[in-house]
Amino acid sequence: MKILVPIKRVVDPYAKVKPLPDGTGIDTTGVKFDINPFDEIAVEEAVRMKERDASTEVIVVSIGSGDAEEQLRKALAIGADRAILIETSAELDSPGVAAELAALAIELQPDVILMGKQATDDDCNQAGQMLAAKLGWPQATFACKVEPCGNALHVTRETDTGDETLELPFPCLVTTDLRLNEPRYIALPGIIKARSKPLDRRPAAVNQAPRTRTTRYEAPAARPPGRKVASVDDLLVALKERGVL
Repeated sequence: MKILVPIKRVVDPYAKVKPLPDGTGIDTTGVKFDINPFDEIAVEEAVRMKERDASTEVIVVSIGSGDAEEQLRKALAIGADRAILIETSAELDSPGVAAELAALAIELQPDVILMGKQATDDDCNQAGQMLAAKLGWPQATFACKVEPCGNALHVTRETDTGDETLELPFPCLVTTDLRLNEPRYIALPGIIKARSKPLDRRPAAVNQAPRTRTTRYEAPAARPPGRKVASVDDLLVALKERGVL
């Protein structure tokens, strides 16, 4: 089995960020970057599948600047076999990312694409669905359990009304949710081995013009101070004054 895992370099989700004074972007001075947490879960799940079946190959790919090599090396340290960096300085939206990944998938012919359901920087939750549509592959989103079964995957996904289990024939695409697994701690031997694993650099294949654009970055408005009330009656009065009741 061949598993392709796209990963994105994002600002550490626990870091505090602020927009640049002119609103053209985010001030990343001194800010730590990491693998998008949902993508790291996808890497962990792919490596666990490899540990259950030694014939499995795990390939990680990232699209962006050369700085993303750090995140690809981390994925290799987790247990991926090789990495691909599609180098581009262009700003890509979800359709652009899906187009680049579709071109790579057609070349590599993976059995499974396993990727995070969304990135913590833009929270679009679109690239996986768009990629599956471009390839014409079956897909399962928000996966909380993935089990190989012959030439198919049994995927349990979380929905608003409960869990749903689907059987997806290969090739297929799965997007991961938080409850799928907890990524492992990376030990020193894994970090050392990652240095010698192959990392292929290549230019973008599609260079699709973005269909969306960001006009301005702004910090959210300051939260108004809370108000204490002495009793339930006072609370009801306050809610009526605000038109809530």
